[in-house]
Amino acid sequence: MTGGLPMTFPVDGLPARVRIHEVGARDGLQNEQGLVPTEVKAEFIRRLADAGLSTIEATSFVHPKWVPQLADAEQLFPLVRDLAGVRLPVLVPNERGLDRALALGAREVAVFASATESFAKANLNRTVDEALAMFAPVVTRAVEHGLTVRGYLSMCFGDPWEGPVPVDQVVAVCRRLRDMGCDELSLGDTIGVATPGHVQRLLAALHEAGIPAGALAVHFHDTYGQALANTLTALQHGVTTVDASAGGLGGCPYAKSATGNLATEDLVWMLHGLGIDTGVDLGRLTATSVWLAGQLGRPSPSRTVRALGGAASHKES
Repeated sequence: MTGGLPMTFPVDGLPARVRIHEVGARDGLQNEQGLVPTEVKAEFIRRLADAGLSTIEATSFVHPKWVPQLADAEQLFPLVRDLAGVRLPVLVPNERGLDRALALGAREVAVFASATESFAKANLNRTVDEALAMFAPVVTRAVEHGLTVRGYLSMCFGDPWEGPVPVDQVVAVCRRLRDMGCDELSLGDTIGVATPGHVQRLLAALHEAGIPAGALAVHFHDTYGQALANTLTALQHGVTTVDASAGGLGGCPYAKSATGNLATEDLVWMLHGLGIDTGVDLGRLTATSVWLAGQLGRPSPSRTVRALGGAASHKES
């Protein structure tokens, strides 16, 4: 290692480039106990863009009662929507959320479904079928307005109430989201129990069901330290979009066993070591997470941030 960068040793069979779908500003900050000021969120997004991240999930147009940490969506989005060359998807839970996003000029939206009944009930207070019925008009209208639509699918590998989730159950919900009009599906390991063999099995089943790897993203949590291994498996099977959160922020407010997302810095370190292009400047990204850790008043959980940022990771502001 020199200058804070890994040595590069490409491996055959991996993609030349990976698009990182940065979720820290939404999925990460929505789990904070305290309210993060709107201007801090906007500065966070601007710094992420300056570090080279081209897709940054900005916020969620969910009712403030359910996620008070993102109650400032109307105030935040106009502060960042004109960032050049940056995609700024937003989460929309229903038609009202879509209306709010459209009014502010959002061009990409996401809906949030579940592969299991228990989590659908906990997160959306609906059955899986009822949730999909709620999303159908949202996706239809978004497509009619020319928006790109992502479908998140939680609990693709395990559920804290139901245990292991059958692969065919996940495939069935993925197929319905795809048929509904979702351009991309993000496969969520919400409680971090996936292992590489399980990832391989699910991706093979989705391929057999006619859902190409190019329409998929992976969203791993690092509860058992498997997120990077699972990501590498997904790359070997043709997936080129990976969700990650700067500094490893985030969890899930409706699944208490869910720990943080895969840290973007840890992902970039691995990808750059494999010779895979991300467009991300690791030094600037690390500095951004050090800065945010100072704003939040605690060190970053990212191993790479700790290694490159050192003790300053909890002192900068």
